[in-house]
Amino acid sequence: MNAVHIYGSVGNHVLYTLCIDTAKIIINSNKTIVVQKNAINKDKTIDMSTPSFIEDHIAQLPALKLLMNIGWQYLTPDEALEARGNRTSNVLLEDILKEQLRKINKIEYKQKEFEFSDTNISNGLLALRDLPVQDGYIAANKAYYELITLGKSLEQTVLGDKKSFSFQYIDWKNLENNTYHVTEEFSVLRSERNDHYRPDIVLFINGIPMVVIECKSPIIKEPIDKGIEQHQRNQQDDGIRSLYLYSNVLMSIAVNDAKFATTATPKEFWSFWKELFKTKEEQTLWEDTISEIKTKSVNKEDWNKLIDWHEKRNEFIANVVDNAETVTEQDKLIFSFCQPKRLLDLIFNYIVYDDGVKKITRYQQYFGIKNTLARLSTKTNNKYNGGVIWHTQGSGKSLTMVMLAQMIAAHPNIKNPKIILVTDRIDLDSQITETFQKCQFPVENAEVGASKEIIKKLKGEKLSDKDFDKLKKDKSLLNLIAEPGDAVITTLIHKFKAAVDASVTPFLSSEIFVLVDEGHRSQYGSFNVRMQQVFPNACFIAFTGTPLMKKEKSTANKFGGLIDVYSINDAVADGAVVPLLYEGRHNLIEVNDNPIDNYFNKISEPLTVYGKAALKRKYSSKNMLNKADQIIYARAWDIVDHFVDNWQGTVFKGQLVAPNKATAIKYKEYFDEIGKITSEVIISAPDTREGEEDAFDKADDKVKAFWKAKMDKYGTTEKYEKSIISAFKKQDEPEIIIVVDKLLTGFDAPRNIVLYITRGLKEHTLLQAIARVNRLHDGKKYGYIIDYYGNLENLDKALETYSGDNAYDEEDLAGTFTNINDEIKKLPQAHSEVWDIFKTVANKYDEPAYEVLLQDEEIRHNFYEKVSAFALLLKLALSSYEFETKTPDKVIAKYKKDLKFFLELRISVKRRYSDEADYAAYEPQIQKLIDKHITTEGDMLRITDLVNIFDKEQREAEVEKLTGKAAKADHIASRTIKAINVKINEDPIYYKNLSALIRETIESYRLERILEAEYLRKVKEYEAEFLSGKRSNIPTELNGNDTGIAIYNLVKDILKNELGTKPEIATEIAVEIDTIIRSIVYEDDILIIDWQNKTDIEGKIKIAIDDYIFDLKSKYGLEISFKQIDDIVEQGLNIAKIKFT
Repeated sequence: MNAVHIYGSVGNHVLYTLCIDTAKIIINSNKTIVVQKNAINKDKTIDMSTPSFIEDHIAQLPALKLLMNIGWQYLTPDEALEARGNRTSNVLLEDILKEQLRKINKIEYKQKEFEFSDTNISNGLLALRDLPVQDGYIAANKAYYELITLGKSLEQTVLGDKKSFSFQYIDWKNLENNTYHVTEEFSVLRSERNDHYRPDIVLFINGIPMVVIECKSPIIKEPIDKGIEQHQRNQQDDGIRSLYLYSNVLMSIAVNDAKFATTATPKEFWSFWKELFKTKEEQTLWEDTISEIKTKSVNKEDWNKLIDWHEKRNEFIANVVDNAETVTEQDKLIFSFCQPKRLLDLIFNYIVYDDGVKKITRYQQYFGIKNTLARLSTKTNNKYNGGVIWHTQGSGKSLTMVMLAQMIAAHPNIKNPKIILVTDRIDLDSQITETFQKCQFPVENAEVGASKEIIKKLKGEKLSDKDFDKLKKDKSLLNLIAEPGDAVITTLIHKFKAAVDASVTPFLSSEIFVLVDEGHRSQYGSFNVRMQQVFPNACFIAFTGTPLMKKEKSTANKFGGLIDVYSINDAVADGAVVPLLYEGRHNLIEVNDNPIDNYFNKISEPLTVYGKAALKRKYSSKNMLNKADQIIYARAWDIVDHFVDNWQGTVFKGQLVAPNKATAIKYKEYFDEIGKITSEVIISAPDTREGEEDAFDKADDKVKAFWKAKMDKYGTTEKYEKSIISAFKKQDEPEIIIVVDKLLTGFDAPRNIVLYITRGLKEHTLLQAIARVNRLHDGKKYGYIIDYYGNLENLDKALETYSGDNAYDEEDLAGTFTNINDEIKKLPQAHSEVWDIFKTVANKYDEPAYEVLLQDEEIRHNFYEKVSAFALLLKLALSSYEFETKTPDKVIAKYKKDLKFFLELRISVKRRYSDEADYAAYEPQIQKLIDKHITTEGDMLRITDLVNIFDKEQREAEVEKLTGKAAKADHIASRTIKAINVKINEDPIYYKNLSALIRETIESYRLERILEAEYLRKVKEYEAEFLSGKRSNIPTELNGNDTGIAIYNLVKDILKNELGTKPEIATEIAVEIDTIIRSIVYEDDILIIDWQNKTDIEGKIKIAIDDYIFDLKSKYGLEISFKQIDDIVEQGLNIAKIKFT
């Protein structure tokens, strides 16, 4: 029986289905439908004076009308079916396709034009129809994409000659030669089934289905997700893959929401689109244009076809669609994407295949590239204008780079471009090669930076026949650049540096484009200058995932300033990355005081008082506590439990950031011992520093053994890293990857969901680290940051700096650049001020004379300050291309030579006068003490609740709870400790034993996040006490006598058991020893110059103090040992040497 749906449906619920032979449909003049049926005794009316929320009324029909008005010719479903031979298994409109293949393909041979034969037209059609589906869905889609973008070669005999000729499916240059058709309710037979799926709207170019759109009513639950799920259902094995094999753009629209993607895009990667405007006026004009087009009358013939196909709904359609003026989100997406010119641009230039995944541009990539290309439309001083593209981590920065390079290669105004892509991703090389095939550009992968042969050639040296043979096969970056002709060259950052450093002659072409992924910011500073010297006319375009700090902005200006910005806030708002949840955790730590103090004193006995104090400071720091063995063990258990409880058995992985290589290996060992999770370590070779390793740290045997085992197993560093990274990304194991600095940048693993941080990170390094877990993945709502160190305040500051709220405009950059030049002008004066210190040195070649002059501590420290200032200014100057090019080479060479001498002199002098001790011999023993005597019961304190770090109010509230007062206390404590450290030798006893310092650090580590009010009160008291010069429990007789106070503290400490409850004796001793020393080092109230180095004066002081203490023993009947007397004499003398200078 025939039936008609007269009112459509909501979801899958048909409201009215009436038999044609038993119903009468009346459309009244008041726009009311009256339904009369034999079984119904009264009219059922549907009021059409209000808007309808039915799917095809509110979404599908307005979309069709807009598409028709921007250039798409409407085909009814019946016409579309006829064009595909009345076979629902066929998705190509073959009648249209054949006609277009004839139209756009001509053979030009010997100045004549010929048609392709019918056989070749059929062969071309057959190639498009018979895609290699046996190789897999995406592989077949990729073969199709290459076919429509690259075309195909077909053989044909013309004028008696059999030759191959290029055959195209789309005319990418003359867009008007193509046909653009739209149809609806496109019924396609399912694979291995007898039923059909029916996408709402399909767009065809030359009869090829390029765009598939699902329309949903905005009143259903999660309409956009429903549309996406329908696309995903359609692409299953038993769906209608035969249609989606040809797709390039997919859309899900629901009036006020609209998203797009490409073939096989997972749900989480579907994106919103935004047009970007320079002014509000531009945006208003754009929206007015859409509104005007939307309300414009459609081509009458096409409109009548649509109405006829929709039969009795025609009056309703005319009323609703013709009067729809409001511009909706689906209108914006359709207008942005589906105008034929824009759509062909997007398909040809902005789709890439990345490691087996098809990807289409996001709006920030599209406009970032457009803005860059706009800069390249003109030259300044014979150079194309470059700049810096700041697109936040996880927003597709590397693919932006690839797509931009492709566009530069094909740019009509750029002749013979040579494009160098500098990255830190090995896997980008093959992707770039594939991407450039459609541009018909050769792509070369540089094997090394520079070869001996190319260096000889560039130097103009004579080459042997063997050299010439090697050069023919030479794939070094320097040789690839030197070769004539167009090229796209891919290289890694270290190879690029090697080539730049090895180059002996500049490359003067202005057609050289250097695209640098500078996640490591390695081209900042002097390397930037070297790049510009080697490529003086090249265009440099840098890509960064984190914005430039003020100290880096001058370099951005040298690149050409900021081109485009896509901040963290933008990415989170767009759903381009997942939000991050932060949780702070902390160990409850105990210290075994007596053993650690006693053993420390024994171990450090050879050191001076200053050396001991410096070693104490080092090992009482938070960084060292994080390396304590039992702390690592407790945290390893906590990490294991946390990961097992939350993610084990799912697709997700974790990453741990360790303080250094040895600690990273310890975490691995404990994970293995616990046995509940699998893990791997990725570190650099033992001879390179990572994390918080100090300049004098040496790789311990465990690190060396670990590295040797890995090299024995994998052979090379590259294979070691690649194998583990691949397993982490694609296999079930390892579940956690342990790193120090490796993989904190340039590591994209969407399954990575949790980052465990056990060391301090800040600024862009911290942001790069947390971005490891912000990538999108199915089922991943958030990334998690579990912080065992206490980085929340650093994180808050970094997000404030890098969120995009701050203005980074050209004016700001230009101002910074001017200030940099002002600083460089101070260089000659700084250079002179260092030499002025040595103006009394008669023989400038007598190095020991310099050291003797620096024996005076005041002169020596002045020298240290002046050298540091000179070094800083020279470094700044050497990062300036203007300075390097305008300053005579002799002057620069003089600066460098002098600085080298001053720095070497500083090292020698520091050692000679014990300003710097070598602690390397003591550190292993001290670390053993730390490992053994710093313990934890395994209790883990949860410092914060999970907080969304991109929710500014939520984050600030947590930071205020955490560090509101503690942050102030930290600042006060830090500044007080720095001031105290300067004076540490003046009164060593005033400073705590090592165990007390460690306990103080532990308590501040806890209290800075728990009892901040009390913490703030105490550190203010300490600061006030220090600044006032008053010390608690100091006798009034010693007020204002710093030397006496220091000796008093010394005596009380050495004679604490002997004096007992008689502190007045310590006061008497301090006053008397101070008097003795003054009487000897002063003559007529004038301090004897350089008395510290006169053995006779030192001897007098020792004898006088020794005699006095012997007399004191008898006077008070004290039991004072010879060792105690020697300690008072020696340490009292050390205090005097500092105080009386």
